[in-house]
Amino acid sequence: MSAGKLAGRVAVVTGVSRGIGRAIAALLASEGAAVAGCARQVSGETFLDELDRAERARHLVAACDVRRREEVIRFRDFVLARLGAPDILVNNAGSVARASIETLPEETWDDVLAANLKSVFLVTQAFLPSLRGRGRGRIINLASIAGRRGTPLLGAYCAAKHGVVGLTRALAEELRSDGIAVNAICPGSVDTAMLAVGRPGAKPEMTPAEVAQAALFLAADAPTAMTGQCLDIFG
Repeated sequence: MSAGKLAGRVAVVTGVSRGIGRAIAALLASEGAAVAGCARQVSGETFLDELDRAERARHLVAACDVRRREEVIRFRDFVLARLGAPDILVNNAGSVARASIETLPEETWDDVLAANLKSVFLVTQAFLPSLRGRGRGRIINLASIAGRRGTPLLGAYCAAKHGVVGLTRALAEELRSDGIAVNAICPGSVDTAMLAVGRPGAKPEMTPAEVAQAALFLAADAPTAMTGQCLDIFG
């Protein structure tokens, strides 16, 4: 078994095909966790491509649209059968759409809310019984600076990420007595494809790997008493 801060632990990470999710999954795996990742499509590269070939067998990647309950349940059952109950759950999957509220189609609003907020509810609800069964755990939700401030032309994304912050705080109180810490990460502009879509021309302030370090802190080093918090990674 690999040595590291997370040796012997199981981590579930959503949205591992690119960007922040891929970086988090790769870092947790390098620290010894057995990582179960999912993405809407897994035909391309994932975090497994960043690992030594001999290490890849300890992990898994599955296709899962986290907006859909039936796919989330199928993913959960696959993870529990292959790796067992998770110790760490990272809700990272999301999408962005750029439009004014006046012109934003209702179906786009619904999709952005589903990808960024409903997915956190569905995935957390699916894995929560197994987390509770362990009597410990860490849930890490990826919010955004857009969950702390308003951004023009990103109304749906801002609403969703503000929702992630609120859900994080509520869930932290629900799970405090279970020994499960629930926290959020709110990065500023990160060098990802989503930044290029949401804020064309914006200069990235950090890399996905830097955000992954914050996730590792919450997964491995933060005290259990640290719950319901939002790590703002912006100036």
